[in-house]
Amino acid sequence: MLDNSTIFHQLLSPICRTDFERLSSQYHQGQKLRCASRWDQFIAMLMSQLSCRQSLRDIQSNLEVQQAKLIQFGAKRIARSTLARLNEQQPAQLYEALFNKLLSYCQKSKTTHKFRFKNPLYSLDASHIDLSLAIFPWAKINQHKASVKLSVGLNHSSLIPTFVALSDGIENDMVQGRKFQFPKAVLLYLIKVMWIINGLHALQRKRLAFVTRLRPKSVYPC
Repeated sequence: MLDNSTIFHQLLSPICRTDFERLSSQYHQGQKLRCASRWDQFIAMLMSQLSCRQSLRDIQSNLEVQQAKLIQFGAKRIARSTLARLNEQQPAQLYEALFNKLLSYCQKSKTTHKFRFKNPLYSLDASHIDLSLAIFPWAKINQHKASVKLSVGLNHSSLIPTFVALSDGIENDMVQGRKFQFPKAVLLYLIKVMWIINGLHALQRKRLAFVTRLRPKSVYPC
């Protein structure tokens, strides 16, 4: 199977390997890397994030299974001790710089849609991000779990979030969404909705057209 037929390859396609290696050389500390490269580290961490790996041992086991695919991406299997050392000792600024590169690429890219709308289209959603309770005690929501909630307003013309808010994991979805100041005369798609009728009426008063699902057993005036 060709590497360009995988979803993972499509995720990597905006990343220029030459730019990555240049940034890797720029943000490097200590002696020259021998057992693994920053690209190996990046592929390992990206795959572990997408597959929800829980530990270094879990990451290593997954990489061993995916070893044939790693070769297609120009990477190789990395030992958990080596991965831990790279994560601890090498500057994380490499990935900050890589993010800025990708952001610039996305801002210049034009998106095409099968559907055409007269007004700009935004999607509003909120998602939970699970955290380690031992490392992030400030995000505690119960005795066994910690999390935060990420609220995002996505502009479909560029596929770049225009509004982003990070809040408590137990906060209602509509709290941060109400604070976003969307432009007038836009079409707003509410993906995961916990909005009450009054909240939807507030959107209407702001001249925001919206598409959503009603909550179960919603009661609204005819």
